[in-house]
Amino acid sequence: MTTPVRTVGDLLRAGPRDGAVVAADSALSPRRVANVSRPALVTRAGLASELAAPLRGAQQARRWLRLTDSAAGSPAETFARLRMHDVGLHPASQVVLRTTGGRTFRPDFLFRGEGLVVEIEGYAFHGTRPAHERDARRFNELAGCAGVRRVLRFTAREVFQSPDAVVASIRHALADLARA
Repeated sequence: MTTPVRTVGDLLRAGPRDGAVVAADSALSPRRVANVSRPALVTRAGLASELAAPLRGAQQARRWLRLTDSAAGSPAETFARLRMHDVGLHPASQVVLRTTGGRTFRPDFLFRGEGLVVEIEGYAFHGTRPAHERDARRFNELAGCAGVRRVLRFTAREVFQSPDAVVASIRHALADLARA
């Protein structure tokens, strides 16, 4: 048995990158699972210290640690962020936006300069009629936030099964917004 920081360090040292970064994102962030809150399992400083040891894969792990984001809300968000990173797209994650009425939102990704919001929707979280209705209201309010010019929504399935198409859609939207 190992500590959480050692386990995540081992994952980052051994790869593959996507799975290791998903695990690190999850461990770095507090979570709410089945109505039970848990604090972050590790800290970035703790992981950096763990990865300072001259073990095999440590250099790779330190590079991958820079790709982590404790604000990531799901494996699909992490996977989408990594796909965007791979093609040179670097949106902000979980930025606070406010509606004219004062309601706050934290979209998954924001390309602030272009006003593009990207949301990754998982069925498990959004798969009921009340959740669908909340999502529709949220989508409309989010589209009306200051600085938001366009909102793209992708399902987790799209992100995992067709990541190139998702990234192409994001690039196309960014290009459209730049021309407008």
